[in-house]
Amino acid sequence: MFFTLGVVILPGIAYLIPTWQGIQLATTLPNFIFLLYYWVVPESPRWLLSRKEGDKATRVMHSIAKKNGNLLSLHYSERTFSYTNSVVLGSVPSKEHDAPESMIVDDQIAVTNEEVTNPSSFDLVKTPQMRKFTLILMYAWFTTAVVYQGLVLRLGIIEGNLYLEFFVTAMMELPAALLILLIIDRIGRRLPFVISTFVAGVSCLITAFLPKVSIVARVAITMSFELVYLVNSELYPTTLRNFGVAVCSGLCDIGGIVAPFLLYRLADIWVELPLIVYSILCVLCGILLMLLPETKGIPLPETVEDVEKLRGYSHCCGKSKQQEINSYI
Repeated sequence: MFFTLGVVILPGIAYLIPTWQGIQLATTLPNFIFLLYYWVVPESPRWLLSRKEGDKATRVMHSIAKKNGNLLSLHYSERTFSYTNSVVLGSVPSKEHDAPESMIVDDQIAVTNEEVTNPSSFDLVKTPQMRKFTLILMYAWFTTAVVYQGLVLRLGIIEGNLYLEFFVTAMMELPAALLILLIIDRIGRRLPFVISTFVAGVSCLITAFLPKVSIVARVAITMSFELVYLVNSELYPTTLRNFGVAVCSGLCDIGGIVAPFLLYRLADIWVELPLIVYSILCVLCGILLMLLPETKGIPLPETVEDVEKLRGYSHCCGKSKQQEINSYI
């Protein structure tokens, strides 16, 4: 939503500041404000638990509950109980858990006794599910970046007022952002992600012959761009979530670099040729996205083992066939 609002005001900034150096300063200097987040935003309790820092995690959760005007449940305490390769904060294992390798405790916080290690790129491709998710998400990031940036840059090579055209197409992104907010908790993430990517591909193809359809392509690829952030973060375990999103979204930067070269070089051959390429990229991406599981209603995975179990979840409406995620917060 706020990304779209930024795109909406960008043509106004460009109109008021005629030099590219001024535009660069106006759009980048405000980012230094984010440095203040270090002292304002608390660390993720999930991540702290994955690093065996249960005391810090408990303090953060108590602080969050206090600011929300609530009290943390008594079983969330700083006491820990060791039990067969697992540590559960504030809960004594019951008899039903007879030395399992990983304990499943409803509404409790599980902390693994495994050695804490820093994530590496190899961790993203070491197991079958992680490897599949990583490769698909990398391609999804690359495709959405190339197509989105390409459609934006294409405004500069077609007739019309650049500022007005940019503003109008940016305004059309707002309904897409609102639609995502309305549907992701009702019908899930996977279906809107797949449909929007397919629609973007088909619309790009039609735009090559009916230019007015470009608005539909812009709206659809905006939805894909918004959803790839969400899906990427929900498919990776806590220990690799930030690292995995950073690595996969790196393909977004590469796509942004490739986009102008792809657009202008292909446009020299035929002005609508880039749209044909965008269509192929999106359709292939939509096919690959169908291989991802639905994450609606599923607890965030804590470990790589939890990610591997995602194959056991139904792809329909985000309802699971089995409840085997072993940690809750």
